[in-house]
Amino acid sequence: MKRFILATTAVTLVLLAAPAFAQSNAPEIPYVSVPNYLKYPPTMNLGETLAIAENSKGHLILLNHPGTATTGPLFGNATTNLLEFDDRGNFVREIGQGVYALGYGHSVRFDNEDNLWVVDKGTNAVTKFNPDGYVVLNLGRRPEGFDPPEHLPASEARHVDGYFGGPTDVGWDADGNIYVSDGYINSRVAKMDKWGNWITSWGSYGREDGQLRLPHNLQVDRQGNVYVADRSNRRIQKYDSDGTLIKTIVLNVPYDKMRHPVLGNVNPNAPDETAPWTLCISAGDTQYLFASDTEPGRIYKMTLDGEILGWLGESGRGPGQFNWAHGISCRDENVLYVADMNNWRVQKLLLYQTGRTSDEQ
Repeated sequence: MKRFILATTAVTLVLLAAPAFAQSNAPEIPYVSVPNYLKYPPTMNLGETLAIAENSKGHLILLNHPGTATTGPLFGNATTNLLEFDDRGNFVREIGQGVYALGYGHSVRFDNEDNLWVVDKGTNAVTKFNPDGYVVLNLGRRPEGFDPPEHLPASEARHVDGYFGGPTDVGWDADGNIYVSDGYINSRVAKMDKWGNWITSWGSYGREDGQLRLPHNLQVDRQGNVYVADRSNRRIQKYDSDGTLIKTIVLNVPYDKMRHPVLGNVNPNAPDETAPWTLCISAGDTQYLFASDTEPGRIYKMTLDGEILGWLGESGRGPGQFNWAHGISCRDENVLYVADMNNWRVQKLLLYQTGRTSDEQ
């Protein structure tokens, strides 16, 4: 099921509310992948591209893991930089050089005031930069150089207010309250006020409703509902702002399980539900929820109530294919920027188009 334009389109989609996970017949969304949208000199080739965010001016921040590294008190080398591009894809500057909280960044997001937030799973920190690039708030705490690395399994994690264990993402409600998916170790969602004062947390390690196994991404809609990509449980969980579970959403449609994954072995017995990695909620009068998986490598568009409106993409290394889509920016529901992690690139996707257009840049 491939349809080549400048992009490769593909596969399927799904989702529904618990407890019944019926299949969806959502249509394939046509799209174009704009080639070489980001413009930078060959002296700054990209490494793993983990996340991307767009501010109100159309500027992009790319969270990049470059080839150069500085040693630091992490399990491995520190490797993170933040690259800014303008609304035409031209490189503008790097920010955050030498910031103590940057070690192995996982997510970047802009809030409604164009402050940039960086979530770093290596340093267990969430850092807020103002539009000028200055650090104005730091949450969590990076382990000190003499601290031995403590890598507890998630099932044995000890929750401590104010501390994170492998945090993955951040979001905000209309009152400015901060929500952090916390994360690789702690299997919970943390809630703080706009100054970072601890309010509460919810979630624990497990498979039951409301439990989490690697909450990998998080978004908050205008009503304050919190969406968590519960990756290892192969579901998205939707909560209210107090942590009450509202709905479970799954990505669950037939796909060719004999098609060779871009990374890994063929598994004909793979579950029907695919694992959500990345979430994004669009702006505009009507908000939409986007999610991605790694295999079969699709991006899904759905309503906030879980109705699947369409799908696009497949795993691979060609134009319009994805090798672990690890970050999506969807300020405009019809223009997606995708951090295509293992392809070491960012793709700009124009949805509902079938050819080159004058406004593709």
